[in-house]
Amino acid sequence: MSTATPTPSATAEPSGAIGTLKKNSLDARGITFLVVSAAAPLTVIAGTVPLAILIAGPAAPTAYLVVGVALAIFAVGFMAMTNRISRTGGFYTYIAAALGKHMALGAGILALVSYNAMQIGIYGLFAVNAKAMLATVFGIDVPWPVLAGVALVGVWAMGFTGIDIGARVLGVLLVAETIALAVLGVAILVTGGSPEGFGTGVFAPVNVFTPQFAVVLGLAFAAFIGFESTVLYRAEARTPHRTIPRATYIAVAAMTLFYFVLTWLLVQAYGESAVQAFIGENGVETFLFATAGSRLGQVATSVFLLLIVTSVFAALLAFHNSINRYTYALARDGVLPAALGRTRPRNGTPWVAGLAQSVLAAIIVGGFALAGADPYLQLLIWVNTPGVVGVVVLQILAAASVVVFFVRRASRADRPWYAVPAGIAGGVLMLVFLVLIVVNIGVLTGADDTTNAVIIGVIPVAFLVGLVLAEVLRRARPAAYAGIGGPEQ
Repeated sequence: MSTATPTPSATAEPSGAIGTLKKNSLDARGITFLVVSAAAPLTVIAGTVPLAILIAGPAAPTAYLVVGVALAIFAVGFMAMTNRISRTGGFYTYIAAALGKHMALGAGILALVSYNAMQIGIYGLFAVNAKAMLATVFGIDVPWPVLAGVALVGVWAMGFTGIDIGARVLGVLLVAETIALAVLGVAILVTGGSPEGFGTGVFAPVNVFTPQFAVVLGLAFAAFIGFESTVLYRAEARTPHRTIPRATYIAVAAMTLFYFVLTWLLVQAYGESAVQAFIGENGVETFLFATAGSRLGQVATSVFLLLIVTSVFAALLAFHNSINRYTYALARDGVLPAALGRTRPRNGTPWVAGLAQSVLAAIIVGGFALAGADPYLQLLIWVNTPGVVGVVVLQILAAASVVVFFVRRASRADRPWYAVPAGIAGGVLMLVFLVLIVVNIGVLTGADDTTNAVIIGVIPVAFLVGLVLAEVLRRARPAAYAGIGGPEQ
């Protein structure tokens, strides 16, 4: 086994019934746009951040900083392993290289379920925001299933046209929402915040070391979901051994700084002693728009209503692309039908996987619509939450894989001194976040205990299905079993 740093040619995928992804189509900037768009920063600032402030008060910004640092530690070990894994496949491939094929397929099925859950649930969020924007700005009332359907077709079409075009579109949308939020932040700074002035309670122990802060850590973690998908674009990246780590570190750093600064400024806009009361009286969902209107004028409210719709669409497209590449990897390795690994000769898009994902989304969204479900409280929350929990579990398994992978390396020259400590620390921190999310699942879902049990139960069931499938393949189709995760690294 060679331990040399992989070159771009090392990322070539098998030919035959399985197609190939388009090489050298993404640079670090394009990959960063793809993964940061999945986190939907404006949607986080408009939706999750006000709830975090309502719960934790002036300490809310610190939660995003703590989570960002924890994910940066995780990323150090993850990226050390990245330069020694030459195949596309995300967590699935990494876990196969360290923990074995059974664990890898369990993780692969869990990843498919988790990312699909997050993406499909977000159609509910898109529909709610698009409906509000059309009603407020244009006075048009459109049923939410129609809006979700329009988004679904748009996401499929953008995914079909190619990853490079999708990255450009996401880049434009991401820049637009970033500029809008930056302008709001500057306006708060220029106008001097609240009458009580800029406070320093963000780091005060009395605010940080509280049960409320622990709850908000779980909310903050969900805001970073998607950064880990940089590795899914390995086969399409230029000089992936440099591009993938660079995009990952940029994404984590940018999101951490962005969330911390904007959350702190939003607290200062009303004052550390008054912001929770304001949100409690006016509602979490109106907080950002009320702030934009008061600081920038009512036109800004309409602009933010429009931009949050494009932000959610960007997240839908980014997750769609990630899911397609997970599906491609499993089809390439013989776990899923080979047809799902077919790509368009023109642009290397895994179009069959994209079509299958869109059909699945249409079935689930259509089912919720026919049942008369609420697009936010049920389609978004009930479907999306298992995905968030599943990704945390995958990150814990990935951290364990980093430790096992490098402990087994015979040559110290091929075992960076920081890889194992980063893997251990990252895994422990991810485990802490998992416990916080599960213990406080009711805060995230607002559902009863039975519903929450079902939401959490999806995760072990999905992983168990993967384990059982791996055993079936080992006994009935040894060649397919041998292909799980690719050859030994």
